[in-house]
This record gives sequence, C-alpha cells and structure tokens, in this order.
Amino acid sequence: MIRIEHLTKTYATDGHDRCVLDDINLTINDGDIFGIIGESGAGKSTLVRCINLLEHPTSGRVLIGDRDITSYTGKELITLRRGIGMIFQNFSLFQQRNVLSNVEFPLELQHEDKAKSHARASELLEMVGLGDKGSYYPSQLSGGQQQRVAIARALANSPKIMLCDEATSALDTMTTHSILELLKTINRDLGVTIVFITHSLAVAESICNRIAVIDAGHIVEQGATADVFKNPQAKVTRELLGMEGQVLA
Repeated sequence: MIRIEHLTKTYATDGHDRCVLDDINLTINDGDIFGIIGESGAGKSTLVRCINLLEHPTSGRVLIGDRDITSYTGKELITLRRGIGMIFQNFSLFQQRNVLSNVEFPLELQHEDKAKSHARASELLEMVGLGDKGSYYPSQLSGGQQQRVAIARALANSPKIMLCDEATSALDTMTTHSILELLKTINRDLGVTIVFITHSLAVAESICNRIAVIDAGHIVEQGATADVFKNPQAKVTRELLGMEGQVLA
C-alpha cells in the first residue's frame, strides 16, 4: 500500500514560493492500477515523482507499506528505487546500447552476475514480446517497441510498484491499446501495483480501477473509475469529460 499524507511541494521562483502540490492525501492499494488524471501543469508528474523521491516533498509524508520513506537518503534511497520501476513518455533508452543491454542496465548497477543478468533480460524481452529483438538498437524499433523495452527494463529488479508518467502519450491508438494490455497483464500476473499518470480519460477508463483527479495542485475528486466517470462531482472533471454545463442524472 502507498499512502500519501498531507503532501505539499513548493519551489522557490524569483524569490517567491510557488506551490505545485497542496495537502495531497491518497491511498493506493496493493494491486491497484491507480490513475492520476489532470490537465498539463496540474501537478501530476511532480506527484508521481514524489513517490520514488525523484522530487522530495516540502512537507507531508509518503509511506510504502508501514515505512515512512520521506526522509530516505543514501543507501536507503537506492534500495527503495530498486523496488519501484518507472516508465516515461519518451522511453529514455540508451541509444548507444542494444535492446538486451538496455534491459540489463539496472542489473549492472547492482553488479549482478553477467550470465544471470543476460538470462533475466532475455526472459523479460520474451515477456514483452521482443524476444527476437535483443541485438537491435532503439533507433531500429518503433515507438511501441521502444516502450516495451522500457517496460522490460523497469521490471528488471522485480519491482512491486511501477510508475508510468504519460507512458502512452507518444503512441498511436492501436499501439497505446497494446501497451495498456501488456501493463494489465503485468499487473495481473506479477502483482505489480501501477500508478498511471495521464491526461487521457480514454486511457484512464481503459486501464485504471481507481483514479484521482488533480487540478492546480489539489486533489479534487477520487474514487472507483467507473463511479467518477458516471457521476463526476468536480467542475474540472466534468470539463475533462466534456460534460460541463450538462444536467447530470
């Protein structure tokens, strides 16, 4: 379980504090595919980056299980991040490394035995449907294939949590569907909890069992995806759904 309690994040800009996240409270249960939805600049990416401390909260707490990770540094932080995979919109692959070497990279950082790293990376490429692409370089792959490599790399350390920051935004509709189906399979078969950042309501509806809507750094609505979509309470949610001004049943 991930619990975010009274989390605030501010940045000093031109001598003034700019609040990006304000008193965020969320609970993400083990096994969830939890969506964080909002427009550009709402604070989605900052929030998800606080979960693995790529951004450190100004105040408040992030708990994973019964561990308050908020103040982790050094070896504790390195160990934490090994258990949290992350996937980005732009794939973030090493262009000078082939596909197999990209997937092996997190294991290299742990000084894992080379034969074991090779076997693990090969296994993961098979899982994501790229077992025959290990010798290819990212530039030789389609966008969807590159994202599959990124997913395999994120799984290298057998994480229990995966953070997806606009992971399908750069992909076409058919490729997005295939990536979402892969993530559902990973969630179901490996028990990985997924936190999915997106501005696309169609994507959220397709993959997320629960969602939170964020607007200007505030959580304005959260709940089961079907319930929020059927009867949105917040103005921004209705606007995102194209329902603002309509009379809701």
